[in-house]
Amino acid sequence: MEVREVTDRDQWNRFVEASPIGYITQTYEWGELGAFLGSRMVRLGALEDGVLRGAMVVLVARMAPLGWRYLYVPRGPVVDDPDGPAMRALLDAARGLARREGAFMLKIEPNVVDDDARWLAALGRLGFRRNPYATHPRRSWVVDVRPSEADLLANMKMTWRYNIKAAERKGVRVREGTTAADLDTWYGLYQETGARDGFAIHPRDYYATVLNLYRERGAAVQFLAEYEGAPIAGLIVARCGQVATSMFSASSNHHRERRPNHLLQWTGMRWAKAHGCDLYDFRAIAERLEPTEADYSLYTYKEGFGGYSVLTLDAHDQPYGRARYWVYRQSLGAKRAAVQRRVARRALARQAAQSGQRPPAVQDGSGSASAAAGASQQPAGQATHAPKGSKSRGHPSRLAEDTAPGGASVPTTPKAAPEPSAGGGTKPAE
Repeated sequence: MEVREVTDRDQWNRFVEASPIGYITQTYEWGELGAFLGSRMVRLGALEDGVLRGAMVVLVARMAPLGWRYLYVPRGPVVDDPDGPAMRALLDAARGLARREGAFMLKIEPNVVDDDARWLAALGRLGFRRNPYATHPRRSWVVDVRPSEADLLANMKMTWRYNIKAAERKGVRVREGTTAADLDTWYGLYQETGARDGFAIHPRDYYATVLNLYRERGAAVQFLAEYEGAPIAGLIVARCGQVATSMFSASSNHHRERRPNHLLQWTGMRWAKAHGCDLYDFRAIAERLEPTEADYSLYTYKEGFGGYSVLTLDAHDQPYGRARYWVYRQSLGAKRAAVQRRVARRALARQAAQSGQRPPAVQDGSGSASAAAGASQQPAGQATHAPKGSKSRGHPSRLAEDTAPGGASVPTTPKAAPEPSAGGGTKPAE
C-alpha cells in the first residue's frame, strides 16, 4: 500500500463520493481552501496498484494562542475498513507529516454514526483517545429527498408548508445567482446576517472560491430570494455524491415576515432531488435535543421540514507529544466551558428581556456568581436514525455556525413560523 499526495481531482472525488462516509470537507475542492482557513492542506491517498483505497484531507492547524501545530481531518478519514491496511498506511503517513511539521497530535472526526462498534474498537487499537470537544458539531438534521415533492411537502409540519406557499403568495421570488454581482449581493446579506446574529464570516473571496470550485462540476448552486426586485435572502448549496448540503444561508433584516428562508430551503431540496441526491443535509442542530441547549432553536426550525437527526462519532485524537497534548486538553476544556457560560448568559439575558425580569445569578464554574445557567460540560445523546429502509449516508456537520431565533410548535391553524438566519464562520480547528 503506497501513500502519496494525490493531485488527480477526478480520481479523488470518485472515491470520496462513492464512499458511504464521504463528506463535502473531504472532497478534492475543499483542499483548495487552506489559504482562507489559515492552514496548509494536504491530500493523502492510500493506493494499491494505482487504485485509491483510502483518502483524507489533512489541515496543518495551529492551537491558539500558543501556535503549536497539529493535524486535523474534518469529517475523515474516508476508508472502507477502519482496521484495514489503508487506514494504517494513512496514519503512518500522517505521523511522518507530523514529524516534518512539528505537530503534536492528529485529530480526526470520522463521518460515522455514533457508537459504531467496529470503528470504536479499531480506533482504540490504533491508539486514539476520545475527545468530547468536536470541531464540527456532531448532530445534524437530514431529509430523504427521494420521495415525490408532494410527499416531501406532506411530511413537513403544517406551518412550514404554509410558510413556503405564503412566501410565494407574498411576492417572494427565488432565482439562481450566476454572476459576480449576484455573489456580491449574497455576501452583503451574509454580512448583515453575521452582524445581526453575532458570528464571524470569511472574506468574500472564500465563498467565491467555494462556489466556483464546486460549480465547475455542477456540484454547487447559489439562490437569491427577492421581493419586488430587492434581494432579501440567499442560500448556497453544495453536493458530495448523493448528499446535498445547505452550506451558507443569509437573510436581510427587512421583509423577514415574508418567510424567504423557508422557500429558499425548499428550493434547495428540490435542486438536490433534481440532481439525483438521496439526502438534503441541513447541518448542525443541538447535540442534545433539550430546550436548554444553545442550538436547540436550530432543531425546532429544521425539524419542521421533515426528516431525522444523525449523531456522528466523537472526535478522536492520536497524540504524538504527551506534554503538549495534556496542555491542549486542559486549555480546550477551559475554553469550551467559557464559551458555554457566555452562551448561557446570552440565553438568560434574552429570556429576562422577554419577561422583564433580571437574569438570575448562578455559579459560573469558578466559584463566583454569574447571570448564567450552567451548560453541560460533556456532550451526550443518541442518534435518531433514519426511517426504516432509508439510506443513511453522508452524515452531517456544520462547517460554520448556524444561528436562528426560537422555533415554533405547530399550531392547529396556519401561523407563521420564525424565519431563520443561518450560516456564519467558525474556525476549522481549535
